[in-house]
Amino acid sequence: MIVDCGVYAKGVRQELPRDPETVAQALADDKGCFGWVGLHEPNPEELATVQQLFDLHELSVEDALKPHQRPKIERYGDSLVVVLRTLWYVDAEDAVETGQVSIFVGDRYVVTVRHGEGGGLATARQDLEERASILGHGPPAVLWAVCDSVVDGYEAVAASVEMDVDEIESSVFSKDRTSDAERIYTLKREVLEMRRAIVPLREPMELFAHGNVRGIDSEAAPFFRDVADHVIRVSDQTETLDALLSSALNAHLARVSVQQNDDMRRISAWVAIAAAPTMIAGIYGMNFENMPELRWYYGYFVILAIMATTCATMYTAFRRAGWL
Repeated sequence: MIVDCGVYAKGVRQELPRDPETVAQALADDKGCFGWVGLHEPNPEELATVQQLFDLHELSVEDALKPHQRPKIERYGDSLVVVLRTLWYVDAEDAVETGQVSIFVGDRYVVTVRHGEGGGLATARQDLEERASILGHGPPAVLWAVCDSVVDGYEAVAASVEMDVDEIESSVFSKDRTSDAERIYTLKREVLEMRRAIVPLREPMELFAHGNVRGIDSEAAPFFRDVADHVIRVSDQTETLDALLSSALNAHLARVSVQQNDDMRRISAWVAIAAAPTMIAGIYGMNFENMPELRWYYGYFVILAIMATTCATMYTAFRRAGWL
């Protein structure tokens, strides 16, 4: 659906009906303004209307209809197309959800097509409209605001995942027996989703930051340098989280192995303790007549004492050896 449409002149929003047709007509009537059309999960008919109004390339429109594209920048004639992956975190499920924002940037228009529940641009639009000096730069300012909002979302997700990684580290190295392998694997898979969204974005943001993209003037470069710096920082943070999860998984598996060895030693020690009286009882249970102390009145009690002494001695020895 069409979320919002606006026409801006010198950084100020004009009081006009909020529909793509009005934006296109305003651009035709006034050469000093630009328009921003925002869509959320549009159907093909809605996007086809916008495509016709702003002369969008059919291949870029096809990509915008299909989410889960790789982050990229492409140029079609005088139009620049930027594809970003949006991220948001569902803490209850340890899940990183993904969406997509496709940004069509022309000389006098911006069209944003968003998929997914996260990555809403209403706040970015509102903040930008309150900064007329920045919005006065035109479509590059909108492109910067959208990129900045999406990257801020990356940092929020990375912070949430980092908290869960800290919980896993505490659990792995706690004295309690825990089963963390499944959660570690789940988080590693989600971190992989983060890397797929963040890492490919480093090169496009560097191009914007150095003014190497036609249509993005040099005055916008410092703003994109800030975004590029954040992308690099969150990318490095993601790599660190992945390494920490790998280390935690290795530590968890090593600890499980140690615990199993401890269990086997305890079991072996108790089996050895139980074997001594069992052996003595087995000998005296063979029903031979010529056996030591067989007819002695105190023989039964002496054998029990020998069994108890043997078990106590073995128990003490195993305790000192750390097996029990």
